[in-house]
Order: sequence, then C-alpha cells, then structure tokens
Amino acid sequence: MKIPASLQKGDTIALVATARKNIDDNLKPAIDLLHSWGLEVLIGTTIGLDNDQLAGTDAERAADFQQQLDNPNIKAIWCVRGGYGTVRMIDLLDFTKFKQNPKWIVGFSDVTVIHSYINNLNIATIHGAMPITVGKASEESIESLRKSLFGESLEYEIPFDAPNRLGNAKGEIVGGNLSILYSLMGSNAQIDCKGKILFIEDLDEYLYHIDRMMMSLKRCGCFDNLNGLIVGTMTKMKDNDIPWGKNANQIIEDVTKGYSFPVLYNFPAGHFRDNRALIFGKQVSLEITTASSKVTFD
Repeated sequence: MKIPASLQKGDTIALVATARKNIDDNLKPAIDLLHSWGLEVLIGTTIGLDNDQLAGTDAERAADFQQQLDNPNIKAIWCVRGGYGTVRMIDLLDFTKFKQNPKWIVGFSDVTVIHSYINNLNIATIHGAMPITVGKASEESIESLRKSLFGESLEYEIPFDAPNRLGNAKGEIVGGNLSILYSLMGSNAQIDCKGKILFIEDLDEYLYHIDRMMMSLKRCGCFDNLNGLIVGTMTKMKDNDIPWGKNANQIIEDVTKGYSFPVLYNFPAGHFRDNRALIFGKQVSLEITTASSKVTFD
C-alpha cells in the first residue's frame, strides 16, 4: 500500500465538490483552519456550480477533480461535502499520474466511492471531516485530521461498550459508508475485505435495509476472511410501522454472530460531530478488552 507524502507547511490543498452542490458561503471555517495549519488553499471550479442537486455536470465535476489530481502543486484534495453523485464521475477519471505521485484524498459519506476505488489501487486515503462540517466538528475530529495529513502518530482509545466482541486483530483498514459500499458491489470499486479491518457507518437508513446490506456483504464473502470489524455511528436510523425488532448494532451483531473476528461498536466516526479521522489502506492494530478498545495506526 502506497502512503501519500505527509503535508508540510506551505503546501496547497484543493477544495472540490464531487457530489452535491455547494453554493452557500460556508467554507470560511475550513479555509481559516487550513491557513492556521500553514497551508495554502485552492478553490476548485465546482464550488458554486448548480446543476439541480449536483455541483455541475458529471463532466464538470470530473474535470475539476482531474485537474487537482494531475497538478503537482496540489498536495491534497479535500472533498467539501457528500450527498450523492461521486459514482457518476468516478469512471471519467484517469488515475495514471496519481498512481505515480499519490496525494491525500480526504472526505467521507459519498466520498466512499473514491476511497474504495483508490484503495483498490493500493493507495491510502483519509476518511474524515469535510469542509462544510468543520464549524460544528469536535476538537478531537479536527486534531485527528491534522495528525493524519501531517504524518503524526494516530491512536484511539475508547471506553468498553457492552455489545463489543473481544479480541485482537491486525490488518489494513478499509470501508466507509455502508450504503455506498453496498452500491459498489460487483464493480471495480468493490471493497476487498480479505485480511482487512472493515469500518462501516451510515445515516438516515431504514433498519431493514441495514440488514439487507449486511446480508449482501455476508453473501458476497466479505466476512469469510475479515480480520476485524469497526462500526461507527449509525445516525438517524428509521423504522417501519411494523418494527424490524433490532437496532442497527443488533442487526450487525446478528449477521456477524457466526464469525470469530473482533467487533468494535460505536466508534466515533461517521455522520456525527465527533468524526475521528481514519487512514484507509494503512495497517492498524485493533485491541478490544473489557476495559477499553484501542485502534492504533502502525
């Protein structure tokens, strides 16, 4: 796995929109933050474009992203928001130059499309807060993103949670938004779970659909050779008039109960203000005990 170069003061990071439009004047907190870290900022051409829900046409979003991929002066690309639409442009991109000189790609939610695609190229990415979330993000979320970008050591320790399945595991961490991972099954961006630590999170989904997506991962063999599972925030889950009967974590526990890999629930990452950064593609050590749980990036 190739790890992009750590940022240095004076480097430039580009802000782009790969999915939902960003036409509001809401980027100042993120720009101020980057300046406080000693970084320069380039605003992509997709910022301000308005094409119904999307930040311009598929071709326009791809062209902006491609320009930042190929520009050697851009050391990281920070996707401003999620929503939907990244999958519509991913196949328009040429990663030839990027593979020769990787740079950090940062974001979460719909950006899972890019994470999964690039991780399959054996290049690491950062799952973390996005520019529009900076103003409401926790200090821990912001600091973890800074450490990830600047190559500082990254380790998390969180209190024990009753549903956890105890154990230790090592492996590259991959994953992202469960709905997006589910939508990528059968494509060249399908997640590779073999020998990995899988991270999942989701937002605004019906509980029965969480079960459907987990069953799909199971039936596709994702759990057969999985080393460990980390479950982030399952935010604003919905139920039908006739209840499903389990919450999101209970559904995940039920689907994975036949496997021996350790499972860490309620990890602080996902659609929540405390969205800790995760370096997808990097080796991690997962330790789950009755005292606490640790996730350490090697």
